[in-house]
Amino acid sequence: MLLRPVRDSASDAAAVREVSTAAFAALDRSLGEEPGEPTPAAVAVSDIRTRHLAGTDPGGCWLAEEDGRPIGAALALRREGLWGLSLFCVVPEAQGKGVGRLLLDHAVAYGRGCLRGIVASSPDPRAARRYQAAGFKLHPTMELIGQVDRAALPDPGGIPVHLGDASHLALLDSVDRRARGGAHGPDHPVLLRTCDELLLVDTLTGSGYCYRREGRIVLLAATSRRLASRLLIEALARVPAGTEVRIARATAEQDWAVAVGLAGGLTLRNRGYLALRGMRPPAPYLPSSAYL
Repeated sequence: MLLRPVRDSASDAAAVREVSTAAFAALDRSLGEEPGEPTPAAVAVSDIRTRHLAGTDPGGCWLAEEDGRPIGAALALRREGLWGLSLFCVVPEAQGKGVGRLLLDHAVAYGRGCLRGIVASSPDPRAARRYQAAGFKLHPTMELIGQVDRAALPDPGGIPVHLGDASHLALLDSVDRRARGGAHGPDHPVLLRTCDELLLVDTLTGSGYCYRREGRIVLLAATSRRLASRLLIEALARVPAGTEVRIARATAEQDWAVAVGLAGGLTLRNRGYLALRGMRPPAPYLPSSAYL
């Protein structure tokens, strides 16, 4: 087996995607779910994520190969003293052979010196066990899915919401630092490019933002629960009719998100963990799986 850094190239992005597609399809089947076929848009977003992190964090991005075939991948990032694991996966036939342990060791080593760490873990019990053994505390997470009943959404309360753009990057980073202890920095331009909308609130009492892509709440951060709820209500109201909605990675501290989602007719279920080291679950915050 060969372990090497992921390159900022189309071929390496395709290799990482090949591994993740196989690994997560197998996980879905093990949970009694039928894996979905990746859409062209999802493929493009996945490849952009891989190439972005290979460029910004080459020391945290690793690919395992056997006889020239990709069998495992890990993508980690560092942002202002916060380490995050964006992707960790091994193809089914290579699992249980030490590939995952070696990949995770290299990814975690990239975070040496970081005071805080965050991982959005899948429901895979083997991954959760590895994160716990690496010193992370596991916080069970929930997701809300379904189609939104706009008429049933809570009253927005009169707080104005605006569309954001690249001119608001300093504001976004400021909110990040308050919400999770570190700015997303170079990730925001990529999120702007790959999401449908950036929604902003900026008042005398606080600020916040939310990225939406079709029916997915990609990332939401605010300086108060009231502003976070307002952003989520607005984001759900703007989802096209008939579109499946997914609000993921909500811990118990995100009860404001659960309240909004349930009011809007979504279905709640447990799904995965937020693995944290050196920090409490950030709130009010809904992390991005790619850039945490």
